Amino acid sequence: MLTKVIEQSKIDHFTKWFERADKIVIVSHVSPDGDAIGSSLGLYHFLTSQDKTVNVIVPNAFPDFLKWMPGSKDVLLYDRYKEFADKLIAEADIICCLDFNSLKRIDDMGVAVAGSSARKVMIDHHPQPEEFCHITISHPTISSTSELIFRLICRMGYFSDITREGAECIYTGMMTDTGGFTYNSNNREIYYIISELLSKGIDKDDIYRKVFNTYSESRLRLMGHVLANMKVYAEYDAAMISLTCAEQKSFDYIKGDSEGFVNIPLSIKNVCFTCFLREDTERPVIKISLRSIGTFPCNQFAAEFFNGGGHLNASGGEFYGTMEEAVKVFEQGLEKYKSLLCTT
Repeated sequence: MLTKVIEQSKIDHFTKWFERADKIVIVSHVSPDGDAIGSSLGLYHFLTSQDKTVNVIVPNAFPDFLKWMPGSKDVLLYDRYKEFADKLIAEADIICCLDFNSLKRIDDMGVAVAGSSARKVMIDHHPQPEEFCHITISHPTISSTSELIFRLICRMGYFSDITREGAECIYTGMMTDTGGFTYNSNNREIYYIISELLSKGIDKDDIYRKVFNTYSESRLRLMGHVLANMKVYAEYDAAMISLTCAEQKSFDYIKGDSEGFVNIPLSIKNVCFTCFLREDTERPVIKISLRSIGTFPCNQFAAEFFNGGGHLNASGGEFYGTMEEAVKVFEQGLEKYKSLLCTT
């Protein structure tokens, strides 16, 4: 049995909307990851099984290693089909905002979502949600938005309508947002949910291979290059890796090739905090990814130094400036947080 995490009043409220709606749009955040796509497609498969007209719209492209997922070919990219996407958003009865808690996380699409007369529901697991939805289902203690989607469907009484395809998507989101269940995954209920998803006929071993073992040769060589230039701050129990646009070009970088890089330095003995600085190839900004072990608050670090946020052990942000300047800011942060780092 699962704990009733989501308030019953919100389950009842959404169920009434769902029963009356015909057109539903699902949106998720910029640079969609496994949980964004997994939760969106998991909900998509459920809603289409109920004879609803459903469209999934994301701000931009997602990694190739997620494109095997059932329904991924039907995901609409806002930056390529803005006019059509705006029309769908404007005409929707319900807009489901998944895996983000601020309109700025969906870039230009935020204007269309905010301006739509559709009823809006947020389903997310990031802290400090903004108030732009009629129903806010926000639970930062839950490991992934995909897990919340599973819980929502079950609480509505539709577990039997979860298809194998939907279960594959939900599992993928849960798996990727916990690093293959290696962090933020000690809640025993996660494994009860996995058991229930397995009952739908999913092959979790095959899903793992499709996500983590189908990278290109150039991605592996890129990883070696990044690690060869890694900087370890032994006095802070921290490490930093970086990737410039020029380096990405020389290794034939495609979206998703650097997925998971930020976690690798955590395998070094005594390292409890890592940072990955990557120049964005589409905008003049450096994307910041932070990971930590134990109690070190990398979300607090991200908010203070990189205008970001996220979870205690997994967060991100952005920096407008040169790579050298971003490194200096990171090192300043290490010095300020030294007492916390060295006691983790």
